[in-house]
Amino acid sequence: MDLGFHLANFTQQDTPPAQLAQTIARLAQTAEQGGAKRISVMDHVWQVSMYGPVENAMLEAYTLLGFLAGRTESVLLHTLVTGVTYRSPGLLAKQVATLDTLSNGRAGLGIGAAWNEDEASGLGLHLPPLKERFERLEETVQICLQMWGEVDGPYDGQHYQLTRTLSAPAPLSRPRPYLLIGGGGERKTLRLVAQYADACNLRVADDTLHKLEVLQRHCDDVGRDFATVQKTTTMSITPTTSRDELLGTMEDAHELGFSVLYLAAATPRPFEALDLLASVSDDAAALS
Repeated sequence: MDLGFHLANFTQQDTPPAQLAQTIARLAQTAEQGGAKRISVMDHVWQVSMYGPVENAMLEAYTLLGFLAGRTESVLLHTLVTGVTYRSPGLLAKQVATLDTLSNGRAGLGIGAAWNEDEASGLGLHLPPLKERFERLEETVQICLQMWGEVDGPYDGQHYQLTRTLSAPAPLSRPRPYLLIGGGGERKTLRLVAQYADACNLRVADDTLHKLEVLQRHCDDVGRDFATVQKTTTMSITPTTSRDELLGTMEDAHELGFSVLYLAAATPRPFEALDLLASVSDDAAALS
């Protein structure tokens, strides 16, 4: 099992804004040295309630990923997950391709249908009704795949029209940057995962097995081997999370078929979460 570090809390104890860049660099390097195989970031402009009040610090995702690319060497870098309507698809595909070039092939895209009405209305971001967001999600994924591939012709969708899907230089990742679609919606999200994505991101909960069965049916419908979909999940690390609790979650996730566990530091002391990550990295590697 691979461990990831999900960077979600930028209001950290004893870290003024002038020292935030240095602290984030140390967090990323510590995660990498401690055994993390990937680092993900949220794509929000305001902090979300599970990590603190909206007034707490939040950094723009792709600026942050570019910063992390220059301060890490081996980890995969991606959002968990990008809100589909926050950027035009062509620009989003270009941002990921640029990150992939500058990180020497370590970029990915985590994407979902977007949900945060407060930040969207607060900053004037486009957030249409849910049905339309899912339509835009599929079109955006199609555009990204086309721009990262060899075809640079036009794209003519219901919501997006591009006259030439050119992106030069092409991404370094082969066959293309990693693509994760987040969420557990059974009719739309998991169908999109089966049809397009390398990975899903689901909660480990009472209905997880059912969600995986639904995903398998979607894979069967599109003629895809269910085993080729990487199953990922996320665990929040709080000040009271114990090593035994983390090991238990790892083992439960592994038994369900998950191969990636992101650890999200829901604490103003994220280095303590990284100590916990490092303490179980060998155990995670043994789960294969």
